[in-house]
Amino acid sequence: MKATNVLEIVQLSKKWKDFSIEDVSLKVEKNEYFVIMGPTGAGKTLLLQLIAGIHTPDKGKIIIEGEDVTFLPSEKRRVGYVPQNYALFPHLSVMDNIAYGLRAQGLDKDSAKKRVISVAEDLGISHLLKRKISTLSGGEQQRVALARALVISPKVLLLDEPLSALDAQTREGLRSYLRELKRKLKLTAIHVTHDFVEALELGDRLAVMFRGRLTQVGSPNEIIFNPRDELIAHFTGFKNVFDGVVVEEKDGVSVIDIDGIKIFTITNKQGAVRVAIRPESILVARHPVTTSARNMLKGVVQEVIELAPHIVIKVDAGIPLTVYLTKSALEELNIRVGTEVYLLFKASDVKVF
Repeated sequence: MKATNVLEIVQLSKKWKDFSIEDVSLKVEKNEYFVIMGPTGAGKTLLLQLIAGIHTPDKGKIIIEGEDVTFLPSEKRRVGYVPQNYALFPHLSVMDNIAYGLRAQGLDKDSAKKRVISVAEDLGISHLLKRKISTLSGGEQQRVALARALVISPKVLLLDEPLSALDAQTREGLRSYLRELKRKLKLTAIHVTHDFVEALELGDRLAVMFRGRLTQVGSPNEIIFNPRDELIAHFTGFKNVFDGVVVEEKDGVSVIDIDGIKIFTITNKQGAVRVAIRPESILVARHPVTTSARNMLKGVVQEVIELAPHIVIKVDAGIPLTVYLTKSALEELNIRVGTEVYLLFKASDVKVF
């Protein structure tokens, strides 16, 4: 019976140097671009290296298209791997770097050349084939590393922080490039990153990894707006996190007291809790307004920070709240330090842990 998933990981564990993977289970479907987010040291690279066959696990299974490859050598797995430093051979040309995996598989020179030219055309790097690696920019090296991984027609492509070494402008361009490749080549890929924007722009599904464990797996919206715990909330951009106490519940809506400030939310939790609100979930007005949002707090702007692509304002509303605005909204509302504002947010936008 044909496997329904390209990749299945079953209770995978490995301790290696300062890193570890503990009971990781995961399924990646055909043509799915799966992104794993997590801080440095979470074990993301080790997980990719286990899938690629660079290390063998202490326990668990790695299944690719229904075949148990847990102890197969790397070259027999049909896995394309792009390491963080690209690992290109400086003494070889771009053509020979891309062809390396094909030659290792025993493909003859003419057939290998045809495959390299075809992949180079798909990736828009045909003009680089005769160049030396030392003459390439960081973005060009990344494309060559991608071509070398894709030329073997991998069943799954593994990308380890592929954009982390690049400057902001090149990184933005290569995110667009990867989005286009994903659409054009229908990639089945696992892409690990600590960059939140990268994860959102590229991932069909996301997973968050901390201390060697996958703590939440879901769609980008699930991860962003319904984090399973406070650790995930912090990592995915909930800047406003407070201690509070549930003091009342009526008709499905609870009231939480945070240092004397009452916040409406939807939760079945009781007693002492932690509350988190995303900065972009908070609307700003100069005057009280009629709205469906249950929460409206009056405050004074303490700080205005230009942090592209948005403006960050910090407001003392009895509790310190961080809010994101566009530059045009800032100008339209005529907000500066000392401005009195009203902050509005829905009860459903308040997450409780």
